[in-house]
Amino acid sequence: AASSREPDINGLRSPTLLHLFSHIEFIKQQMARDSIQFVRFESIDLHGVSRSKNIPSRFFHEKAIHGVAMPRSYLELTLNPKDNELDYINATNFNCDIILNPDLSTFRVLPWTEQTARVICDSFTVLGSPLMTSPRHIAKKQLSQLQDNGFSLHSAFTYEFCIYGITEVVNSKTISFPAATILNNHDQTFIQELIEGMYYAGANIESFSSSSGPGQMEITFHPAFGIDAADSAFTFRTGIKEVAKKYNYVASFFSESGFYNSGALSHSLWDLNGQKNLFSAGHGVEELSDIGKNWLSGLLAHTAAISCLMAPTTSCRKPYSKYSKESKETVNAKWAYNDNSCAFNVKCHGGKGTLIENKLSSATANPYLVLAATIAAGLDGIKRGLSYDDMIEEDDHTTDLKYSSVPLKLEDALAALEKDSCIKEALGETFIQYFVAMKHYELETEEMDIERNKCLGYFI
Repeated sequence: AASSREPDINGLRSPTLLHLFSHIEFIKQQMARDSIQFVRFESIDLHGVSRSKNIPSRFFHEKAIHGVAMPRSYLELTLNPKDNELDYINATNFNCDIILNPDLSTFRVLPWTEQTARVICDSFTVLGSPLMTSPRHIAKKQLSQLQDNGFSLHSAFTYEFCIYGITEVVNSKTISFPAATILNNHDQTFIQELIEGMYYAGANIESFSSSSGPGQMEITFHPAFGIDAADSAFTFRTGIKEVAKKYNYVASFFSESGFYNSGALSHSLWDLNGQKNLFSAGHGVEELSDIGKNWLSGLLAHTAAISCLMAPTTSCRKPYSKYSKESKETVNAKWAYNDNSCAFNVKCHGGKGTLIENKLSSATANPYLVLAATIAAGLDGIKRGLSYDDMIEEDDHTTDLKYSSVPLKLEDALAALEKDSCIKEALGETFIQYFVAMKHYELETEEMDIERNKCLGYFI
């Protein structure tokens, strides 16, 4: 009902519409209690960055029903005029408006901002169709595919990021200096506001610690079913920057040369009711179930294609080759039990059951696309009954990219994505065509943009 552009007044007695209006009234009462003056209608662009419009609270009821208009270019980010010629959706174009329609279940008061709340939105055309390039729509579609096959996904992101001190002069030649390695007790007030604030904003952080580099931190979210894992990551990516700014810090997910921030997705497959972990072969058994092996085989089979969604910039692909002494075009994505150096780390931690940690992903990747690509690859492995042992034997007789090869160059990964019919069908031809065009333009202008990327701006 929340997706409807014009509610049917004659159908106000329908349970769905009654639920919508009662939900809106409940939120309005909460806003009155908390003296909320503005609501941020928030969506995610293809780079994983928040795009939003702030609405005065007096207009919330109207906008919750009809949505908020936003220029399509804010979310799709085509920078090259020639790419506007892509005929990816009929009767619309890159310069038109789209509608941000709120998912009211995500409404939260933001503790770190005065009298402001936010709600995560889905993107629609003005005709009411889902925007086919919307990362959240693509992720929800893959979760729906899982549900149709009798499965649910239990997952959580683990992010590395850097906390920088703000320099007195910021220009194209200076980025910032790293703060001293922030241990858990370095700035207790900042840490406490961050952890507690995130919880009330909808991002439930399970652990928070210093990491390997200067000023580098690592956070792990509490696992959740469905879209909540990506919603939590999206919430954190914006919130950490806003909280850090209050304390004269800058929070960055960007991977500089020689410095890498990971964004691993830990996940396990459960039955539809969320009662049984289908990756687990039994309590205390360090082995994947048959379904788990099929899923892992799917990830390995589509590694080349999905890697450009997991590591979408040239800088965040460089760590792929750090263990390779030879000059190669690809490296193999390895997997093992309880080995953090592998691309796919299978963890069997007793009572918490078995999970697979997808470590291909960098912190700069869009969390919704990471979730969607992981599901698409894993589910294909189950549908086809793939076995990595069989695939290794097959690869010995082929000259094409091996099933677990990771292209080191972004352009090679984009070519692999275009050739992978399974991933292309799962994520949508429209999205793939647009994503590839956007990335090729970024590669063409990379040298021009190198100084821009180092500034304290969009990409960090």
